[in-house]
Amino acid sequence: MDVESNQLPLKVPLEDDQDVQDATDLAGMGHAQALTRKFNIWSMFALAFCVLGRSLPTGPPDSDWANIIERSDTWPELADWCILKLFSLSYSYVFFFKPTGTYSTFAQDLSSGLSNGGPISILWGLVLVTICNLCVAVSLGELTSSMPTALGQAYWVYRLWKTPTGRFCSYMCAWINTFGWWTLTASQVAFMTDFILGMKNLFNPDWTGNNQGWLQFVVYIGIVFLLTLVNVVSCRREQILPWINNFVGVWFVGLFIVLSMTILICVGVKADLHFQSAKFVFGAWINQTGWSDGVTWFIGLVQAAYGLTAFDSVIHMVEEIPNPRRNVPRVIWMAVLSGAISGFIFMVVCLFAIQSVDNVTGANIPFMELILETVGAKGGAVLLAFFIFNGLGQGISCLTTASRLTWGFARDGGLPFSSYFSHIDPVWQVPARALWAQGVIIAIVGVLYLFANAVLTAILSVSTIALTISYAMPIVALLVAGRDNLPAGGSAGLGRFGPWANWISIVYCVITSIFFLFPGSPNPAPSDMNYAIAVFGVMLVIAIAFWFIRGSRRYLQTEDAIAQMYYAQHLEHAESTAEPRSDADSK
Repeated sequence: MDVESNQLPLKVPLEDDQDVQDATDLAGMGHAQALTRKFNIWSMFALAFCVLGRSLPTGPPDSDWANIIERSDTWPELADWCILKLFSLSYSYVFFFKPTGTYSTFAQDLSSGLSNGGPISILWGLVLVTICNLCVAVSLGELTSSMPTALGQAYWVYRLWKTPTGRFCSYMCAWINTFGWWTLTASQVAFMTDFILGMKNLFNPDWTGNNQGWLQFVVYIGIVFLLTLVNVVSCRREQILPWINNFVGVWFVGLFIVLSMTILICVGVKADLHFQSAKFVFGAWINQTGWSDGVTWFIGLVQAAYGLTAFDSVIHMVEEIPNPRRNVPRVIWMAVLSGAISGFIFMVVCLFAIQSVDNVTGANIPFMELILETVGAKGGAVLLAFFIFNGLGQGISCLTTASRLTWGFARDGGLPFSSYFSHIDPVWQVPARALWAQGVIIAIVGVLYLFANAVLTAILSVSTIALTISYAMPIVALLVAGRDNLPAGGSAGLGRFGPWANWISIVYCVITSIFFLFPGSPNPAPSDMNYAIAVFGVMLVIAIAFWFIRGSRRYLQTEDAIAQMYYAQHLEHAESTAEPRSDADSK
């Protein structure tokens, strides 16, 4: 790497000692400070909270509409059903990530939880999953504190396991992690696609265009373009993107309170409704799957695991927050804990409010049935409008996180045309090329709307598996390399608790990854199979092919750059402290 020709001195000004320290830490990993540290701990927490869950394409079949029409005697009543269907759709896609994700994710999977263990699985399974996820969170937080870089998990594998095999595993981890975020972002876009087309059904119940693949594809492409454009232009002024995340986070907390109170009040004041007993809510076991009770328990954990995934969002934003060694580990465990608490409270509310377990478990959209029985269609219509802001805000946050990971992967030489896609636009102050390239990839996924909905569903459902595996890989590398090889300088060390947290994390990731691949019942029909493993296998084949084509020669060749980066960074700082920097000096 040529210091002079590549203009290695820092691309952003260093205003205080913390800026200098953050830039020095990044230089130690072979990179210049290219992005401004525009987020504070609360705006980053809002982003993590709004990206913590995951979306699943599980909309109802067309037969649901036939049943709705049969039960509707007048157009206004049918319109109410359309509103309710659209309202529940926001949950069936699990409002992209935790904060708009956690409690809504659990609501979307309500039927799965009730069938796979019932309230015991839903509540106490969530407690167990929370403990395990906190172990994963603090394990990743410790690694982030030691090595704060946007590439995250893959870079840690490389630094801890400095062998040819370790470098290959790091490359595979980068692909798995990046693929997980691409598919996760595509899931949110798919949710918004169905949401918008559902709005059309609201005003024209006889319209069937929402089932036309070409129209779904056009809307999908439009949303991808909009979210990408917002991500590009919103960093022109540093305050805009953090403000968007703050707004969505606060808005979602408000929705959580309003929705919970509305359900409880409706059940409490309506004479024909009743609350379930505490014995049912906290102690009932239900197994309607055909699996043994042991298998059913583990499958039931999937609901909670879905709701507490993707907390690595803040890891890939690590170069945009001051003092990441301290702040990022805090944000990670805060997001997991707050998501779990909100999910537990909301599930308690839902379980107390359920009027008929059979009706809820038998519904294609269980939460729709619960809202219908308690709040009613008109009440649901009032709440519906609030989710529009959340859906768009979550989509923006997802694209932001995924783009920083894509950019970091390109910067470390892992993607085709890496030198092109690792560029930071000097005007917009974002990795614009990586953003648009990522948008194209996500748009290509939408092509499957035209001819292969089953394949599309499988792709959108693989993200949680990919992300979970990417969490386990650096923790395994740490255990293999030994904690003595963990780079110094971190402020989130786990001490003697570290090995325990690491082993719990690995066992948890292995178990959940396996059961993520299980079908809902034994001996499923071909249409009910879980094809996520096939999609994941294809991704691995593509990643291995790219390794032999380019990755083995270009990926993470940073050793020679580290000393040069230190030199360039300190030279820049010395010049800036000696005298004010002029335009000529900047050039």
